[in-house]
Amino acid sequence: MYEVDDNNTDLGKVEISPEVIEVIAGMAANEVDGVAAMHGSFATGVAERIGRKNYGKGIKVDLTEEGITIDVQLHMKFGVSIPDVGRCVQDNIAQTLRTMTALEVNAINIHVVGIEFEQESNTSIENG
Repeated sequence: MYEVDDNNTDLGKVEISPEVIEVIAGMAANEVDGVAAMHGSFATGVAERIGRKNYGKGIKVDLTEEGITIDVQLHMKFGVSIPDVGRCVQDNIAQTLRTMTALEVNAINIHVVGIEFEQESNTSIENG
């Protein structure tokens, strides 16, 4: 759990679990044009096939004394600029976390583990 420092109130404390940070980061990464999909394990693939959506798929959050480090594993669309899309993913995750949780992140590491090509349509051309 990560405790949010807020000295403005004596009502209690606010804790944010790493799973919540994973979900927020995953949704923010998926919003970026050029990201085809998040990379998941075999278990997340099976869970999605039976109808359970995993929004934290492809995200690993490390909470340490030094701060928060996020590792993102994703597939990008063919033809995009990988460095540009990677920076946009980093910026969007950082901004979304800042807005929703007031957390600052030490590092957001992008790991491109695949490229996805556009699916061709199933129309056939007949020679005639």
